[in-house]
Amino acid sequence: MRIDSVSDRTPRNRDPQKKADKVRQVAYKVVRQVTSEGGYANLVLNKALRDARLAGRDAAFCTELVHGTLRWQGTYDAFLARCVDRPLNELDPELLDVLTLGTHQLLRMRVDSYAAVDEMVTLTRVMIGHKRSGLVNAVLRKISQRTFDQWIDAVAPSIEENRLLHLAVAKAHPTWEVEAFARLLGDDELEDLLDADNEPPRVTLVARPGLSTVDELIEAGASRAKWSPYAAVLQSGGDPGRIAAVATGRAGVQDEGSQLVALALANAPIEGSDTAWLDLCAGPGGKSALLAALVEKRDGALTAVEPLEHRAELVRANLRAIPGDHQVLVGDGTKPTWAEGSFDRVLADVPCSGLGALRRRPEARWRRTPEDVEELRPLQEDLLDSAITSVRSGGVVAYVTCSPHPDETRAVVDAVLAKRDDATLEDARELFPDVPELGDGPDVQLWPHRQGTDAMYLALIRRS
Repeated sequence: MRIDSVSDRTPRNRDPQKKADKVRQVAYKVVRQVTSEGGYANLVLNKALRDARLAGRDAAFCTELVHGTLRWQGTYDAFLARCVDRPLNELDPELLDVLTLGTHQLLRMRVDSYAAVDEMVTLTRVMIGHKRSGLVNAVLRKISQRTFDQWIDAVAPSIEENRLLHLAVAKAHPTWEVEAFARLLGDDELEDLLDADNEPPRVTLVARPGLSTVDELIEAGASRAKWSPYAAVLQSGGDPGRIAAVATGRAGVQDEGSQLVALALANAPIEGSDTAWLDLCAGPGGKSALLAALVEKRDGALTAVEPLEHRAELVRANLRAIPGDHQVLVGDGTKPTWAEGSFDRVLADVPCSGLGALRRRPEARWRRTPEDVEELRPLQEDLLDSAITSVRSGGVVAYVTCSPHPDETRAVVDAVLAKRDDATLEDARELFPDVPELGDGPDVQLWPHRQGTDAMYLALIRRS
């Protein structure tokens, strides 16, 4: 489907006094915040759309322009390197952002070539300076002379020559990520995953138990999701904030995979008390809210721990509508302030590389490095060890990551369990009823191309 705005119908006579198109100007500012200031695209974009009062077709155009530019950034860099007479790292960053924005419009948005070049030249003149507009015009005209596939053929090795490097360029993933996914999935599914990572995800909602229902969300314009009994999918272009249940905190935005791992912890069988639950790494609080609603129905309470105050405030905001005596503590989960064995169920949703959520975090793939995975490993092990110590005998721990990388998943679990004789890994697959292709167990790895969720990982551990 063509995504465009009224500004695409640009007159052929270039006006030197022409103002920059508002939609593209917003997109440029968002991309600059993400690339130069380390902003998160979803957060920066949502605020920018509200501030600029963009809605409907213009909001859709801006969203695709921002997300697509960031998602395909590495691939576009390879194209642009062939069109610029100096290394890209010698270009001013703001100029490179303009060029990538223009490249995305030319190659993947079906915007008229003249309109795309003309609008980006105007944007350059207004936002950066007249002297840069000539270079933008020349480079984007070179880009427009080939299709996306022709550019791939020009800059990437053939799939027969080097399959993984070809896919890294053609599917816009760093080579090290492609290699890691290939080790996990093999040749048959690798391309399916990379393609799924490049598909913008639909907004998934959660009806918090006892506060809202999926039927209410359906009446508000959503449709029932596949796996979670509390999930509904918002139709393309919908604003979740306009749904009453979401606006009041009775429902929230939460990926279905995130819901499934929280439900697996809540539904794992245990004997005895079941009223004290712990979320050891709670921010920003989506899983906390679902768990709090579930434990409240059992006359229990959730303790949520988050080391950063601003993220702890996000947890409090998520819990505000949930009845019950729930606590949010600001502290280090590796240094418990509670007694050993204080909780019946513990969620350890540890900090990770986020490689399982690349479809909804388009900039993340280019920010992460193999060193990030290595550096996080000690913290992940310490948090899992703390979680096991915090749960009572007979209680359960869910070790969760939003990453399928083996060094963040099973390797962490195996390393911690090797040092303890009071914990065992249990088969978690039966806690995902009707969900297909869960693997050989006992842990569970979800995938975007299999289940349509983020690539969430869960290991269920029982303290003996």
